[in-house]
Amino acid sequence: MSIPERAPRPPRPQHVMEVVGTERIAPSLVRVRIGGPGFAAFVDNGCTDAYVKLWFARPELGLEPPYDLTALRGTLAPEDLPVTRTYTVREVRDDSFAIDVVVHGDQGIAGPWAARAQPGERVVFGGPGGAFAPDATADWHLFVGDESALPAIARGVEALPATASGLALIEVRDASEEIAIQAPPGVEVRWLHRGAPTAATVTLLADTVAELSFPAGRVQAFVHGERESMKALRDELFGRRGLERAQVSLSGYWAQGRTEDRFQAEKREPVGQILPPA
Repeated sequence: MSIPERAPRPPRPQHVMEVVGTERIAPSLVRVRIGGPGFAAFVDNGCTDAYVKLWFARPELGLEPPYDLTALRGTLAPEDLPVTRTYTVREVRDDSFAIDVVVHGDQGIAGPWAARAQPGERVVFGGPGGAFAPDATADWHLFVGDESALPAIARGVEALPATASGLALIEVRDASEEIAIQAPPGVEVRWLHRGAPTAATVTLLADTVAELSFPAGRVQAFVHGERESMKALRDELFGRRGLERAQVSLSGYWAQGRTEDRFQAEKREPVGQILPPA
């Protein structure tokens, strides 16, 4: 019996807006605010892990957004095609939204862009997507992640009601990378200073969670960050703690030793699988 071919997924709409300002909020973190005349097309989906996919094209090619990827694949070499990078929406205002971008000198694509972005510069993106929001019926909340998850953790913590209780464990290089988070009185924000990320620091978050005494009641957990760190947390939360899948939002945002493009490609390979399909 022949199996019908799956119809190709339609391309996601691209929005073209502009940088309205930037701010260095930590030594390795730049906040980029995006808005301008096209901002009316941005629809906040209410998810605290809402994200946008920014498109980056090589300036020397002079490509005009929005990008027709189907047409460009017929005319450009693969290495010349626009690429995407994914960033959490840190906050939304009436006239703009902000993303926080980790900057490591001239490494990568988005980091150098964020460090040099100027007001009026065009920004092309798709989204927002997202799936998580704090559950008001949970007895307590657990947030766990590194710099890559910091914007989503901060937004999630700040969205909790004033009566919420819980803990946020955030792994960063050192104290200089800590930022202000407006947490309810019953939610502790605890910073873990890792130094430079290495293979030896992969289990820092999981080891810290393993030492916790979980309060009574049902927890809702938001757990995101480096891929191998998330695998260790998967084993701790589901294996040792016995949490149910519905209680935990868990995924890898990046992987040590991998470029962003390679990391995304590996999501389809065994090494990139953190959880089996639901």
